[in-house]
Amino acid sequence: MAAAVERTDDLVREYLIYRGFNSTLKHLDSEIKADKEKGFRVDKIIDQLQHLIQNHDLAGLKEYWAYLDRRLFSRLEDVYRPTVSKLRTSLYRFYVIHSVQSRNPEKTQEFFQRQALELQSQPEWREWFALPFISTPEQNPVFSPYFSRQWADTFLVSLHNFLSVLFQCMPLPALLSFDSEVQKITGLQEENEQFRQMLFALQGESRPKKDEVMVHHKLPPYVQHMDRLGDTELDLVYSQRNVNMTTPTRNFFSTFLPQARRAPGKTAPGPQSSPTQASLGRKDSPAGAQSAKAKDPPAAKDLKMPAVSAVTVDSATGHPRTRRAHDHEKERKELLSKPSVQSSEKKNDLDPDTQTEALPDQTDSTNQTRVCEVGGAGVEQPFIKLSQEEYGEHHSSIMHCRVDCSGRKVASLDVDGVVKVWAFNPIMQTKATIMSKSPLLSLEWAAKPDRLLLLGSGVGTVRLYDTDAKKSLYEMSIDTVHPRILSLACSPSGTSFVCSAAAQAANFAVATESDARGSGPVSGHLLLWDTKTVKQQLQFSLEPGPVAINCTAFNHNGNLLVTGAADGMIRLFDMQRYESALSWKAHDGEVYSVEFSYDENTVFSIGEDGKFVQWNIHRCGVKQSEYSLSQDAVGPFVLSGYSGYKQVQVPHGRLFAFDSEGQHVLTCAGNGGNIYRLSKADVGLESVLSLGGHKAPVVTVDWCSAMDCGTCLTASMDGKIKLSTLLAQKP
Repeated sequence: MAAAVERTDDLVREYLIYRGFNSTLKHLDSEIKADKEKGFRVDKIIDQLQHLIQNHDLAGLKEYWAYLDRRLFSRLEDVYRPTVSKLRTSLYRFYVIHSVQSRNPEKTQEFFQRQALELQSQPEWREWFALPFISTPEQNPVFSPYFSRQWADTFLVSLHNFLSVLFQCMPLPALLSFDSEVQKITGLQEENEQFRQMLFALQGESRPKKDEVMVHHKLPPYVQHMDRLGDTELDLVYSQRNVNMTTPTRNFFSTFLPQARRAPGKTAPGPQSSPTQASLGRKDSPAGAQSAKAKDPPAAKDLKMPAVSAVTVDSATGHPRTRRAHDHEKERKELLSKPSVQSSEKKNDLDPDTQTEALPDQTDSTNQTRVCEVGGAGVEQPFIKLSQEEYGEHHSSIMHCRVDCSGRKVASLDVDGVVKVWAFNPIMQTKATIMSKSPLLSLEWAAKPDRLLLLGSGVGTVRLYDTDAKKSLYEMSIDTVHPRILSLACSPSGTSFVCSAAAQAANFAVATESDARGSGPVSGHLLLWDTKTVKQQLQFSLEPGPVAINCTAFNHNGNLLVTGAADGMIRLFDMQRYESALSWKAHDGEVYSVEFSYDENTVFSIGEDGKFVQWNIHRCGVKQSEYSLSQDAVGPFVLSGYSGYKQVQVPHGRLFAFDSEGQHVLTCAGNGGNIYRLSKADVGLESVLSLGGHKAPVVTVDWCSAMDCGTCLTASMDGKIKLSTLLAQKP
């Protein structure tokens, strides 16, 4: 309901601006600021009550509760009146306990003096009038339970749940019900698109059968020259053929099976014999052959050209390819004679293209089993990879890839300056494509509303883009002297954002290896902008001098801001006073990525020196733990090409992300993402799961958690983005 109210307020504002009703708009804004119901935001109401209690404002607390009682509670049925009365009693007790804990006896006596006439007739308050005269009430058996943190948390959660259920059951006016209608229409459109994909898959299901019949009589052109091809070329040709043949079937099964219930190893059918495969004399591994015979004997009976017969014909003729087949069989037997772990790895490497495209879940389930059995006995892993999908609309290396606050949409930016906004539930679909004349260097989702996207350019501008309306709302000119907008961070309150502007460098997106390693810190500014007035509020002071800020991150309520700079310094800013609270030397070289921990008592950072460090923000510059990472997880990232060419990319996006409980971290890797369990520094990072699936180095990651299922994003230098759905196993 709160989201519908907020969206309705925004639409009403747009309508009033469109009609030119400026005075009405001013009255609306003033009324919204003074709204005691806080737009039906339960968290805001709880914060207001706690604010009144912390300020010992008894009159304001009574007035606010009386307003809630008159506006909301009075409309309830009589059966709920005892619950409201108990919540009111607990609220007053919470006020008294806070007064005692804050060593303010005057406020405690004032409460009982003002409330004596009202409370003395209530039996639950009879013993509480002695509280001001007890020296240590927290040790008294009558009052000690109320001084515990557990009682306070239980009361706040109970009040929060009561208000949430109340707002959900309230009748909505017709104007607020449109939001549910919009969501319903959007769901119907996505369902229609899903049915359309299913229809295409069903129509294409019969095509491979016709093609197989034709292949019996007329072989493809490349088979005529197969004797001139080596084993590597044969694998490449077969993988291309196999991908084309299995694409409709894979789409068909992925459409019917939901992501949360897709069993590992059943995303695509097992190895099948085909006329093309038989003509090439290709052999499957023994395990794959046995599974094919056990699962699909009719299919093997229908095909009249088995692979064995093809090899026999070649042996009779004494063709040179027979020697290659014999050598290949000899090598395969040597590989199979090694331990089971190595043999399973070699089987996965026989045909990497087919293995990656057709059987991703089967490979990953094998890896999970191998990790579980290292210690001998089976160890339950914290995550199960349910599925892995690929988004391949980008044609160059990815710089940023972020999920929005709601977890429904993803925004990705490549080095060509192309931004893709896409959804992945229920189907993967591109919602918007943003092209820019000037190079784009950074992006960030706005907190409120979550449909807005901030885009930082290389010419000193920040654009605010509406992903629903697919248009730019306005463009802000940040700094012409420092034109590169390296980092953007939107405050959780949604009223402001922080941007890092840096001076021009030689080549900021893709550089040579020497430039990536030897470039020194450049000058820069850290600025705070207001999203409503579209004006700069202030410029932060960066001591000891102006330096480029590479990464920024807010805590959950926006009161703290942590930054990592090119000079290796981490700076912590107090956003209520807009000044630097702490700063310390964190890394030898640049700081690439920085984030708050789950409890927000520490800060994690990754630097150019390859260190993954946890810092205690209550003790400046004190390391709580330190881990060493490989270059694949830190950068600069190197992609080798033909003739010794190397493409080097310095880090731009997030290099690590935490799960919903802050106990596991996702980092970049050479062929995917790695998930580690955070443990003590002397133990080191404990590898939990390797996501895999990439053929190029992963340069940025993100982790969106919802309920027991989480979505991990890994983006690589070849423009591919893998979306892995995980299931968390609760102990």
